[in-house]
Amino acid sequence: MDAVFWIVLGVVLAVAEIFTTTLFLIMFGVGAFAAAGAAALGAPVALQAVIFAVVSALSVAVVRPVVRRHARPAIETGEQPFGVEALEGATAVVLEPVDSERGMIKIDGELWTARSYDATRSYAEGERVQVIKVRGATALVWQDDISTPGELPEAKR
Repeated sequence: MDAVFWIVLGVVLAVAEIFTTTLFLIMFGVGAFAAAGAAALGAPVALQAVIFAVVSALSVAVVRPVVRRHARPAIETGEQPFGVEALEGATAVVLEPVDSERGMIKIDGELWTARSYDATRSYAEGERVQVIKVRGATALVWQDDISTPGELPEAKR
């Protein structure tokens, strides 16, 4: 009966982790599964609780920092960015007028929805723009002819 309790607790924590994506609750789920193993081997309830606490604490102390370190953006780690991170700073051509609400650009042959990084600016078809940030499937763009730091938007300083 004790093993069933720990398994149910582990599953509940794992499912909760799916909704939080913090990589915190799953560590306690691992502890619950370890306690379930101890219960299946006939360990007393007190030992099961100790195993749950120790395995959970070790998971949080050892595994989570490693996962967080590998989850940092490539820019922070000095690695070559890839995927969406690689698009930030890229030059694009406006295919459909871009303003604060809508637009379409072409980045390295790919079509992207776009919005102006500065809500007061708009860009006409054929203009060159620079991708400042990507949010979901939308690129936030700025004028491409940035030459002085004073013209650079706050996010890129």
